Amino acid sequence: MGKLDAIIFDFDGTLADVPLDFDWMKTKIAALGEVFMDERPVPNSRPALEWLEDLSSQVMKRDRAEGMEFLSRGRLVITAMELDAARDGTLFEFTRPVLADLAKRRVAAGVITRNISPAVKTVFPDIEQYTRVFIPREVASKLKPDPAHLYQALTVIGADPTKSLMVGDHPMDVETGHRAGTLSAAVTSGNANADAFTDSPPNFICSNVAQLMDELASAGLI
Repeated sequence: MGKLDAIIFDFDGTLADVPLDFDWMKTKIAALGEVFMDERPVPNSRPALEWLEDLSSQVMKRDRAEGMEFLSRGRLVITAMELDAARDGTLFEFTRPVLADLAKRRVAAGVITRNISPAVKTVFPDIEQYTRVFIPREVASKLKPDPAHLYQALTVIGADPTKSLMVGDHPMDVETGHRAGTLSAAVTSGNANADAFTDSPPNFICSNVAQLMDELASAGLI
């Protein structure tokens, strides 16, 4: 294929080191759930946001008001943890140079994230100066791995999915790219190692975004 029109990045673990513990987040949700349910719920493989919605829906079947209260309080728990983690987070040193270089190469760069804008901007306050589009959780019509999250960003840029690349540190990001019809790249700068991507292989896998950009440049894609 020819040169890429757009590269869309995940944020946590991809462009920044943000120490957000999702297992602990689900433990806190479980503790809150015990207040509203007959017993303490056991965390499963569902992401924390979706798991909270599943649990609150169960409570709503019995009492809608209690279910809404559980959902609201659970969301506050998640938001508080995201903001706490962001205060301890750091932007990878290569992030701004990489994004600036893509702009010089006329490759549109964007960020889609399941995190919230205040948390992201705590770590990267000038993100919108370095990207053509930024779609955090509160702006997204649907969240990745639903391809609508990625399509939303590509629509703002006006980019063709077949000429775009989705980059992230989690199998969810690769799945999003596959479902949206873009190329996909995995980086192991987050919590996942290369083995995590065996079941759904990306087009590229690198240790970090800087290394990925070198590989893309060598291949003539940027």
